[in-house]
Parts: sequence; structure tokens; C-alpha cells
Amino acid sequence: MTPEILSLLFPQDLPTTEEIEARYPPRNLPAGAVVSRVAPSPTGFMHSGTLYQALFAERAAHQSGGVFYLRIEDTDQERYVEGAVPLIINSLAEYNVFADEGATLDGKEKGNYGPYTQSQRKSIYQTYVKKLVQEGKAYPCFCTHEEVDLTRKVQEKQGLRPGYYGKYAKCRNLSDSQILENLKANKPFVIRIKSTGDYNRKIVVRDLFKGAVQMPENDMDIVILKQDGLPTYHFAHLIDDHLMQTTHVTRGDEWLSSAPLHLQLFALMGWQAPLYGHIAPLTKLDNGNKRKLSKRHDPEATLSYFSKKGYPKEAVIEYLLNLINSNFEDWRRENPTLPITDFPFNFNKVSNTGGALFDFQKLDSISKEIIAKMDTDTVYDFILKWAKTQNTEFATKIEHNQELIKKALGIERNIGPKSRKDLVRFETAPLDLSFFLAEEFEKESATRRAQLSFDDTVIDKVVQDFWATYDETDTKEEWFEKVKQVAAKNGFATDTKSFKANPKAFKGSVADVAKILRVLVTGREKSPDLCGVMQVLGKETVYNRLTGGK
Repeated sequence: MTPEILSLLFPQDLPTTEEIEARYPPRNLPAGAVVSRVAPSPTGFMHSGTLYQALFAERAAHQSGGVFYLRIEDTDQERYVEGAVPLIINSLAEYNVFADEGATLDGKEKGNYGPYTQSQRKSIYQTYVKKLVQEGKAYPCFCTHEEVDLTRKVQEKQGLRPGYYGKYAKCRNLSDSQILENLKANKPFVIRIKSTGDYNRKIVVRDLFKGAVQMPENDMDIVILKQDGLPTYHFAHLIDDHLMQTTHVTRGDEWLSSAPLHLQLFALMGWQAPLYGHIAPLTKLDNGNKRKLSKRHDPEATLSYFSKKGYPKEAVIEYLLNLINSNFEDWRRENPTLPITDFPFNFNKVSNTGGALFDFQKLDSISKEIIAKMDTDTVYDFILKWAKTQNTEFATKIEHNQELIKKALGIERNIGPKSRKDLVRFETAPLDLSFFLAEEFEKESATRRAQLSFDDTVIDKVVQDFWATYDETDTKEEWFEKVKQVAAKNGFATDTKSFKANPKAFKGSVADVAKILRVLVTGREKSPDLCGVMQVLGKETVYNRLTGGK
């Protein structure tokens, strides 16, 4: 390529490759340290899969004494959304994923291997593209979108692989005079690599999770520099990972097919490629079929969904770690009190087939276990924080009734394995706590009685006998002993076993008596410990609910 052509292709003053390399000295890290990254695009939302991948990368780096950095991949300016970068940083921070280097909220960057935003690295990419053109490993392509599309249609009609390769790479062998003529005519151009691959030859891609995968070589002359002077993802990540000295790249399964291309590009530059690990995507069942989570169709694909639902961040992280490493659940069972950061992440324990199935039942189960371990003040603060953004009316109610709500949340809390587990996520708090706040509850006695399978005579007698013995200072055991006495007095078995042995001899069991009291007081068949509920509500309220205010 002549100097005149190079000057027309790259008219701006660019640094040399030697000058660039000098800006990125070797990292001083211990042997075996992992340098990893999360590299989202600022498109206006945070995908759940990005956090999923970030947890891989962050754990691998920090447990090895390495570096985890945040890179913003914004070379696709058409998809760029203002404010998306702060959203990315805040979303990661919300789930305790903190980068050692990269973009920050104040617009500055931390770390010595930046810029960490790709649009700010334009001259770096162009320097390396220019070097490839000089070496005859890349060339300018003047084909229009319409011409490329027409070629694709011809290939498809003939049953051939679509793409810009071989004899279909029309600009690959242009003479210098043809190139010069096009440039002087101001024809738009992109820069493509001159692939040396043969699709009929196989290479082995060694994947961190899948092991050795045999794939065809890349023979496509892909675009590495677009008309706007910015690189494609394929080339940008190559330069960045080299200069930032990335050792391990964890990314979605959809990039596995590009691995031969990326390895070819590293070889073309004469650099060692990082180790790639391709993660099976998060999936869900749709009419019995397993499919990838879609940001268009699945709200859980967006990370903000979990905040809106009121899942504690610890629950989301633990759930994702369950999906990431097959041994996490056993580790958590053996180490119920250790922080998540103590979990020994292992590349060999990552599932390498299919896709992790997103299971809300499992997430709910983990979430309620985590909430059950929180103290009363913590639960109250979390509920209030959630309500202030998602349900302001409820937030006002619980602020005005703080003492009552804290007492309600304190029932059966911090008592070990038997701690209450009725609160699954903070979104359910308005319903879970509704009977503590219902001002008109006393007037709805008839509605509550309708839920019961006993007539009013039986219900009235149970209530009368219970109230004659009720003492709000009773312990849970004393309270239940009195309920058993009421059961025996009214023809109910004092234990379930006796009732099942001879059901015709009784009206029901003590459980039915407790159900009568529970439904009248709370309006539901399940609630926290009823003795504790009654103590929180107070004697007058309990009486009014049991009797309908009569």
C-alpha cells in the first residue's frame, strides 16, 4: 500500500504502535492472577445476564489476587443511550460488584490501563488498523450496503454460506490505482481483514467451560473499521484485551461461533489470546420449550426487575451463584453464615451444556431464607426503601405506624431455624402486613366468617370460651394450651392424630379451632404465630375482630 493511499485512508496524526504499547506496561501481579472484565454496551438497561457474567469475572479475578475492570463498549453509537453508563455502574454496585479499574460515576476513570470507554480509544484502534493495512493484512472495501446485500442473496439462492469471503470479497484484490481512484472520488469505505483461513480446515478452540471444541477456521474478510472511523466489536475487544492484559474472558454462548475469528485476529497481530469461557445463557420455559431470556419478552431479563419486585440483592447474588457453580448449594449448606465472598469459585464446576433455567421458585426460596435471617430493623428499613420507590401510599402508612409494623415484623424473628419465612420479597409486604393496618377490619367480620366451614353457633361458642381465658401476657405455650382446652370443651380433638383415628367422634381438631381464631383475627388461614399477632394487635383490637365489635 503506497504512502499516498495510507495518508488518504488515515489522514489524522496517529501515535505509533510502539508509543501505545509503552503506555501499557506489564502488570505487577502474582503468578496465576486473573485479569478479567465486564464490558457492557450502554444501551439503556442492565441485562440480568451481564450481572451473571460479571459475577464469574469478579470472583475469578479477586480470588486469584488479580484485577477486575469495567470497560464500556460504545462503538455502536446508534444504540448509545444517554445516562446508560451511570446505570451500569450503579446496577453493578447495587449487587456488590465493584471494579478495580474503569469508568466511574463522576465521569473520571480509575486505573492506569485506560481509557476504559471504547469511543475514547479511536486513535489507538486506527493505529493498529493502519499497521495491518501497511503489512498487507487488511484492505479498504468500497462495496455499498446494497452490493453486499445483493451478494448475500445470490449466495443464499445458490445454497452457499453467506458472507464476504473468497471470490465474493470483491475489493480484496483491488490494485493500488483502483484504490487511489476510489479514494480521490471520495467513495465511502470500511477496512476489512484479509483472512488466511480455510473454512474446510478445523481448529480446536479450548474453552474454559466446554473444553476442546472443534470448529472451522474463519475465512471471512470481516470489517474491522467502520465508515465512522470506529472499530467493530471484533477488533476493538482484541486491542483492548491485549493492552489491558486480560487473561480470562467470560462471555455469552452466542460468541462461541466467533472464537475462531478472534483467535485468528490475535494471531494476525502476533499476540497471545486470553482464555475464553463461553457461558450458556439464562433460559426459561415457554410452553414447555426452553429458550433464552429475552429483554423484549421477559421482564426478568432486566436487572431492575428484581429491585422493583423487592428481592434482596443477597438473594439474587446467591441465586445466580447457584446457577454459576454446581457446588455452591452444598457449600452454602455447610457454611450457612459465611459471606458469599468466601465461596471458592471454580471454573471446572461451571455447567457447559444447555442453559441455566431461571427458576422463580428457587429464587423465592433463597430470598425468604435470607429475609428470615435479617433482624427486625433491617427488614423494616428494606421494606420502607422499596415502598418509597414502588408504593408510596404504603410507605406513608408504615412510617406513620412504625412501632406497630416493627412489632409485627419481630414476631418469630431471630429464633434460629424456626424463624418465620412468610416474607418472600418486599413486594409482598403490603399484603403480608395488611391485617395489621386495616382500619375497617372489625366491620368485615361476616366476610371472614364466610371463609369458615362451621356455623355461627360453633364459632360464637369457640370465641366465647377462648376469650374467657385469654391473657395477652401468656407465652406461646400457655396460649396454645388454652386453645386445646377450648377445643376439648367444644367437641374438637386436642390433637390431629386423635381426630384422624376417629373423625366421626369430633367436630374437627385443635387445628380447626386455631383456624377459626386465625381467620377472624387476620382474615387468612396462614399467618405468623397467632399468639404473637394478638399481642401486637392489642386486646381491644383482638376482641373486636373476634366478635365483630359486638
